Amino acid sequence: MTTSLLLTLFIAMLLPFLAKAPLAFAMQKSGGYDNHNPRAQQATLQGFGQRANAAHYNSFEALLIYACAVFTAVGLNAVDQTIVILGWVFIASRIAYLLCYWLDYATTRSVMWLVGIVAAFVIAGRAVLL
Repeated sequence: MTTSLLLTLFIAMLLPFLAKAPLAFAMQKSGGYDNHNPRAQQATLQGFGQRANAAHYNSFEALLIYACAVFTAVGLNAVDQTIVILGWVFIASRIAYLLCYWLDYATTRSVMWLVGIVAAFVIAGRAVLL
């Protein structure tokens, strides 16, 4: 079961880089990708590009919380089927979150964010309490 949970962490580690692809596309469309100062260019993006940028950065933010939850469960040897399921719930919610951000479904995006963050905190809480 630990391997399955660690697989979800590996996928979560890939998500910020998956989220970079639409951002790079938006940057390319706005005059070409500025590799000398990409963050300045990202700050000028509007609409889809701005949402893609926010989704990209939020993926890193969520990764930190999720990684702490996974490490807590693994470190306390508390990985069980429920924690593994919650790990996959986190991954599914984060993929849905990215899609909702890119497609501008704000309310659904917020719900997906909440599902993911709750899953991460329940993983950590369950590990501590088991």
